[in-house]
Amino acid sequence: MQKTISARREGITGSTLKIIAIVTMFIDHIGAVIIENGILKQQGMDQAGLWVIVDLVLRTVGRISFPIFCFLLVEGFLHTRNVKRYGARLLIFALVSEIPFDLAMYGEWFHPEYQNVFFTLFLGLWVLSVYKKAYGDPLKQSFAIVAGCGASVFLKCDYNIIGIVMILMFYIFRENKKMQTIFAGAIAVLESLACFGAAVLALVPIRMYNGKRGERSMKYFFYGFYPAHLLFLYLLYKLLIE
Repeated sequence: MQKTISARREGITGSTLKIIAIVTMFIDHIGAVIIENGILKQQGMDQAGLWVIVDLVLRTVGRISFPIFCFLLVEGFLHTRNVKRYGARLLIFALVSEIPFDLAMYGEWFHPEYQNVFFTLFLGLWVLSVYKKAYGDPLKQSFAIVAGCGASVFLKCDYNIIGIVMILMFYIFRENKKMQTIFAGAIAVLESLACFGAAVLALVPIRMYNGKRGERSMKYFFYGFYPAHLLFLYLLYKLLIE
């Protein structure tokens, strides 16, 4: 028993998980913005050569980030003192991030056909909140899931239905780590089939999580980093490609 507790304490904190997710997300978006939207479009797929392989490597590494963000969202939901404030923060940064997201991914100030991942996380939090309040009422819980998935499709959110389902898997099986790994891992593989199911690798650091929050300053780092790194990559694209 003592050995188990010691091993858990020696795991990684929530802050470390955030850093892993942020780094892999940044790598992923280098591929999406600089290579796919820039180099490959300029050269054409028939002349792309090595860049196609580089892009595949970057996007494959990037698959690790989203399951970690889903897991951290659930952890935040379980420990927050104010779900409404948590949701408001997600929604505010979803709105703040939309222009940088549209510029980086589509080269447009406003692109209504696809919304950034903060909207997915916001909807996931809403689903968790209603699902928890409706404990003992499967009908209301089912309604929350269907409504959340439907909204993610209607709004055309990043990851849409599969993102909502992954968040639910982390929450529903929060007390059973083995089942959580199996079901969340299966969804992760499904989400990243084009990249050899690489998203399942996110379960490795997630299982190393020791339950500690870590540096409190990291709480807001991701919120600011997300729109900032998208704007940076867009400007880099304009400098190097155009």
